[in-house]
Amino acid sequence: MKKVIIIGGGIAGLTAGIYAAQCGFDTTIYEKHAIAGGNCTSWKRGSYLFEGGMHWLTGASEKEPSYKVWRNIGAIDKDTKIIREKTFVVYDHEGTDISLHCDADRLEAHLLSLSPQDKKPIKRLCKDMRILGKMSMPVTDIKGLKSTRKNNMPLSMLFSMIPALIRMSALNKLSCSDYIGQFAHPGIQNTLRLAMTEEDYFAIALVSTLADKAANSSGFPEGGSLPFIRRIVNRYEALGGRIEYKSPVERVIVKNGRAVGVAAKGQHIDADAVIVTLDTMTADRLFDNPLKAKWLDTMRQNVRPVACCFVCIGVDADLSDFPYSYGFRLDTPLQFAETRHDILGMYNYANVPGYSPKGKTALTVLLAGDTYDYWKKIMEQGCYAAEKKKLADMVSAAIVKKIPRIEGKIEVLDVATPLTYERYCGTWKGSWMTMIPKNSKMEAYPCKVDHIENCYFAGQRMYSVGGLPVAALTGRTAVQHLCRDTEAIFQEQE
Repeated sequence: MKKVIIIGGGIAGLTAGIYAAQCGFDTTIYEKHAIAGGNCTSWKRGSYLFEGGMHWLTGASEKEPSYKVWRNIGAIDKDTKIIREKTFVVYDHEGTDISLHCDADRLEAHLLSLSPQDKKPIKRLCKDMRILGKMSMPVTDIKGLKSTRKNNMPLSMLFSMIPALIRMSALNKLSCSDYIGQFAHPGIQNTLRLAMTEEDYFAIALVSTLADKAANSSGFPEGGSLPFIRRIVNRYEALGGRIEYKSPVERVIVKNGRAVGVAAKGQHIDADAVIVTLDTMTADRLFDNPLKAKWLDTMRQNVRPVACCFVCIGVDADLSDFPYSYGFRLDTPLQFAETRHDILGMYNYANVPGYSPKGKTALTVLLAGDTYDYWKKIMEQGCYAAEKKKLADMVSAAIVKKIPRIEGKIEVLDVATPLTYERYCGTWKGSWMTMIPKNSKMEAYPCKVDHIENCYFAGQRMYSVGGLPVAALTGRTAVQHLCRDTEAIFQEQE
């Protein structure tokens, strides 16, 4: 049995560990944090739980190819309840709720009733949702792999996706801002803005998110990130896998062009192969010499971080009468770190079990923007805690103004910045996805470098959109390369 060391206990590392264990490898994961999960995480503050990773899960439907990966790694089992909201976002426009209904027909009728002059872009949006709803992320095998069963894209699936691929080519030429700008109604514009993290992102990101919702392909596993990760960890450990927590890897040991182990916990630990699943943008620090590959050069040049600040609020009030995802316009724009926010959106967990005691509510506000350099400077100036408090006070004041009944009832205020994610998860600039501007292509990077054998890479950067499904699929792919290189049989549960 060959020994494999996996660096990083996030989704990619755990997935790689499970597939490697299924294929007969002896695996150990080295994780710098005290818990597994990486960016798929949440945290307790007092009696409140705040979600910091998963807000919906793509591939949560049995009809999706990636669903079988979630099942295989134990993330979803027969007892997992998937919450599917009927409305994705609700925006208060001058006292009128504008709802992004997940059903395209219902959304079309609703938006047309609000803004008949926007008939053309409304119909285009809903048509795009229907078309892209037929698009799925395929789960395939690498060439030359010996496996217990083959995973190839059926021709029927490819043919069904042709209209979506054609439309995606057109959407690639537009940014989210361009797409939203086709609407004349300011309320509809702001509602769509709430559905997207970055307006510079190509429009595919916005439309495909709405299409997933319309196709019931995504949902929120009850309990969120922590139970989701716990199920995966249980699956991994049941297969004999081990996790070494609070054990950051200092270096990958390379001899004669082969990865032969790692330096961790003050010792050299031998291995037959190493799978690196920490953020690939920071992987150079693990090697005595910088990694060299054309695909790495492309990644380093093209990756633009998607990050945000989380402002978490625990309220001694029942806000179950408010939608799960709710937004409103601010009377005075919120400005910090050279960013400006005219609208504020929040996730409301009043109706989601486990996030707050009965009669209380956990709220999370996501403030988009690459503010990493700002927070880094503030940290160096010794003002980090004070600046976080200032931001929390501004956001909570804006919410109190909108919902006066919670005044004096805020029990918890907590802020997580990009530096928080860098510290605990090791992510480059604290980002959890890669921003793809218009007229750019999605890159799928190899998981190997030619000058180091027995070393493999997986994680959200390996496919330029990023996110949880990419992390899982690339963990699976890394193990397929390992199996092919060692002539092992790749095994996967039905």
